[in-house]
Amino acid sequence: MTNEEALELFKKAGALLTGHFKLSSGLHSGEYLEKFRLAENPAYLEPMCEEIARRFKADNIEIVLGPTTAGLIIAYNVARHLGLEARYAEREDGSMKLRRGQTLPKGTRVLVVDDIFTTGGAVKECINVVKEHDAVLAGVGVLGDRSAGKVDLGVKLEAVLSVDVQAFNPEDCALCKAGVPLYQPGTKGISK
Repeated sequence: MTNEEALELFKKAGALLTGHFKLSSGLHSGEYLEKFRLAENPAYLEPMCEEIARRFKADNIEIVLGPTTAGLIIAYNVARHLGLEARYAEREDGSMKLRRGQTLPKGTRVLVVDDIFTTGGAVKECINVVKEHDAVLAGVGVLGDRSAGKVDLGVKLEAVLSVDVQAFNPEDCALCKAGVPLYQPGTKGISK
């Protein structure tokens, strides 16, 4: 799947939004990739998960790990395409952990997957889970990379869609200065 084909899937799903958004990193942006529009329809999400699996087929992956919420669906589907098991990291006491009896055996080659990547916060937390279990980080796969490859994780990073979306510190945000209402996805409305 090409970057253009992935962009077309995001557009068809209504997952490429414009406005004034507060990202989970705290940064502001005029564009937003809404993963839940993809997750609503398997016709859009499934080919992207299959593409991540294809890109890591030769990397001797043994387990696929994703963070909850949308990362759970992605990890399951990528693992299914690779014929492997999946694990899911959940937030507990302020950090990501494997819960519910899940394990990552020492030395296991792990592919971390997630939905939308900007600064890599959730991915980095999952990488810490891999390290805490003395497993091996074999790579990272995401549906969309808003940094267009600018964030270096020190490991193979594959994004089905790579875009260069500008993000701003709130104090430098032209949209804030223009009085454009700020929307924080995942919340019940507008915040300032």
